[in-house]
Amino acid sequence: MAGDVAASVGAMVLRRGRIPDAVRASLALPRGERPLAASALTPGGWAVATTAEIAVVDAVGAVPTRRPWADVARAAYDQQRQALTVEWVDGAPDTRLALADADRSALPLVVRERVQWSVVLAEEVALPGGRSARVAVRRAADGTLFSQAIAGRGVDLDAPDVAPLVDAAEDRVRAAAGLPL
Repeated sequence: MAGDVAASVGAMVLRRGRIPDAVRASLALPRGERPLAASALTPGGWAVATTAEIAVVDAVGAVPTRRPWADVARAAYDQQRQALTVEWVDGAPDTRLALADADRSALPLVVRERVQWSVVLAEEVALPGGRSARVAVRRAADGTLFSQAIAGRGVDLDAPDVAPLVDAAEDRVRAAAGLPL
């Protein structure tokens, strides 16, 4: 139900503030994928949340960021700054999106909904030295389930004191989701 609400809110915003044709053309969305919400960015370009991914189209029509929802570790919206910050599971630099007209955009709501939709279940893993990692079963756009380990800051997932703990947690979430070990 939450997905239906966010999708319909996104659709309403798109009807009211259509994605420019040039932005839509730059995205070249595959058949069956559709935009749910979008926002013009400051100082230029667009951010678009689709059923499968989040994409950024810059002011000249290039698409420097295009990643599936399962690549998003977390996203946070700062209402005062009207900025959405997306953190990536692979440790790539955060993507900060300054929304040009946040009051008219459902983008923050739709991003939250799509990231939540992609997380089937997750477990925080306490590690030596007060560090942590997270393991999750995620859902790809096509519905396929897979597991993923996300390192906390300064965590090497292959370190001898870390790998067994993360592997055990990953086995637990995979088993809980009915995935083979």
